[in-house]
Amino acid sequence: MTKKEKATYIIKTLEDLYPETPVPLDHKDPYTLLIAVLLSAQCTDERVNKITPALFKLADNPLDMSQQNVDDIRAIIRPCGLSPKKSKAIWELSNILIDKYNGRVPETLMQLEALPGVGHKTASVVVSQAFGQAAFPVDTHIHRLLTRWGITSGKNVVQTEKDAKRQFPIETWNKLHLQIIFYGRAYSPARNPKLAIDFITAKIGTKKAMKELK
Repeated sequence: MTKKEKATYIIKTLEDLYPETPVPLDHKDPYTLLIAVLLSAQCTDERVNKITPALFKLADNPLDMSQQNVDDIRAIIRPCGLSPKKSKAIWELSNILIDKYNGRVPETLMQLEALPGVGHKTASVVVSQAFGQAAFPVDTHIHRLLTRWGITSGKNVVQTEKDAKRQFPIETWNKLHLQIIFYGRAYSPARNPKLAIDFITAKIGTKKAMKELK
């Protein structure tokens, strides 16, 4: 199969498997999504969803969050890891949103990436899921699977994002990146993927990927 043929197969298969793609992180607006995605760095979505109710009870908007003590934020988010850095980022970006954006989350990648604690992947998730802009956020699941499937060389996540955007039609990006994440979690784990379960890799995987299947 060519890369384009693989891309067509991936889109069709994942659309059949996951016709609905709810955002895995619980949120109610762009601000709470931004905070949840920031917290998800090196932390599972499941754990983030257990922590954010308490955090958003403390403050669920930039103004209220900016008035909190950083140590109080840190105490709540500690189970997510990197709490000193994340709590400071949450407090600082909340203040910036008040001072610079009238309390609203900006809608461009450049503006989002300028906020403390917000990298390219986090910004991509927010513009995609909060504002409906075409983006292809690449996390570890997507990087792993698109490498296994031969869509990218797997050199780094920057290259993986470029290759994904080149091979998949822009109108599929916002839904497809979630579908790939869902598939990776259910069928193609990082360790010991199974031939009988990981059916997409079994069909279109690279020679290296096929050797990994048990």
